[in-house]
Amino acid sequence: MMKKIEAIIKPFKLDDVKEALHDVGIQGMTVIEAKGFGRQRGHTELYRGAEYVVDFLPKLKVEIVIADSAVQDAIEAITKAAHTGKIGDGKIFVSDVNEAVRIRTSETGEGAL
Repeated sequence: MMKKIEAIIKPFKLDDVKEALHDVGIQGMTVIEAKGFGRQRGHTELYRGAEYVVDFLPKLKVEIVIADSAVQDAIEAITKAAHTGKIGDGKIFVSDVNEAVRIRTSETGEGAL
């Protein structure tokens, strides 16, 4: 079995997360720019004397697909690297992946990772 880990993190934490994952043996990842909010509900900013609400804050979504045996190490690495202790540090979601295929070689399963 394989798992997909999706981590929503603050943009300035990307290099720390990338290094932490590399240190536990995870090499590949996909990074997507995203905007969103959770409990923090955005914030108010001042621009040219006018206040406006920024509902959606910039985030990054990091996606990796790994073997089941590496999931706990990956979660711990991401959690430690992305942690600031402030609201909006992010979330980690884990889901099952039934199949993976490497397009170049047609390898399937964990061999395709």
